[in-house]
Amino acid sequence: MSGPAQPRLSNTVLVTVTGPDRPGVTSVLFRALTKHGVDVIDVEQVVIRGRLTLGVLVSCAGDPEALQESVEQAMPTVGVHVDVEIGAPISGGRASSTHSVLVLGSPVTARALSALARELAVQGANIDGIRAVADYPVTGLELMVSASTESGASDASLRSALAAVAAGQGVDIAVQRGGLVRRAQRLIVFDVDSTLVQGEVIEMLAARAGAEEQVRAVTEAAMRGELDFTESLHQRVAALAGLPESVIQEVAEQLELTPGARTTIRTLRRLGFHCGVVSGGFMQVIEGLAHELELDFVAANTLEIVDGVLTGRVLGEVIDRAGKAVALHRFAAQAGVPLEQTVAVGDGANDIDMLAAAGLGIAFNAKPALREVADTALSAPYLDTVLFVLGITRAEVEAADTVDGVMRRVPLVSDE
Repeated sequence: MSGPAQPRLSNTVLVTVTGPDRPGVTSVLFRALTKHGVDVIDVEQVVIRGRLTLGVLVSCAGDPEALQESVEQAMPTVGVHVDVEIGAPISGGRASSTHSVLVLGSPVTARALSALARELAVQGANIDGIRAVADYPVTGLELMVSASTESGASDASLRSALAAVAAGQGVDIAVQRGGLVRRAQRLIVFDVDSTLVQGEVIEMLAARAGAEEQVRAVTEAAMRGELDFTESLHQRVAALAGLPESVIQEVAEQLELTPGARTTIRTLRRLGFHCGVVSGGFMQVIEGLAHELELDFVAANTLEIVDGVLTGRVLGEVIDRAGKAVALHRFAAQAGVPLEQTVAVGDGANDIDMLAAAGLGIAFNAKPALREVADTALSAPYLDTVLFVLGITRAEVEAADTVDGVMRRVPLVSDE
């Protein structure tokens, strides 16, 4: 039995077409090539703002000069330019890129891209391709990169080097391994306060008790990692003693989602993700929101209420830094998802263990203590930037939203 057919040993020809993108260009080109009985070795096409670049590498058993004449006569009929290289080398095919490097900014400047490209070269990485992934609410560009990094340490070195570029250029840069592993995530877990929702729930409750400033100071110290979270929680909850149970509903009705949160959850659910939240806040406040968003998993602390009054204590085990990681493990087991296929998103030091346990840990507008240990950090105040890190483009999101009749773009508020 003979093996698979191999390309005939003959002249190779590279045909490159450039010009305005319009229907019929590809058809005309391949009709001309068909007349010469070629075998197609490689094809690549890109369209940028209506301008087409199409490259086709073929092997030609016949007369390559005759082929060149045919395509040079055919392509001007559809208003494009063609270049033909006879004897083009066969490189053996394109290897898969080793990494995805995502750049997010408002804006992404040429200076930032220059600095990024320069650092990639220093790291021995080659840029295989670049594509736009978002024009709203930030500009997003994805660079597919081939790097000579095979160990975890070298991956860390690449992330560290590009993090320095990000800090110096005022952009976010996320680095992930390429290949199937990047598309394998199936469970995502969000922190709630200052991540899924704006602000801190416990401070909103404390405002009813006239203790907002006192509680905020303790919260901020805990999020920076300066205070043990469990101890800080007990201190803050104690300030709520004596409040009527009705304040819980009042605060729940005032919760404001982080911009992009609904889009993020809606899109991930379309893709079959299990979605959950784990919070150092309170179940009674967030359970209505979790139901509204159709979340699969919820873990949070429970306020003790006696005779319709908050006692200033919590019931059961506290969801603290370690407890958040435990919840992630539990959610993953219940969903039947390996930890390597989980994503965790948070903002404070009490999210460190959860992000470290997840396959991909994303620090969202985070304190330095969390940014230092996260796989990637995002600084734009839009939660849907998480989608871009996961390889989902704005065009894909909006195409699905259009089909469902929920497509809209909210005008962005300028900082100026």
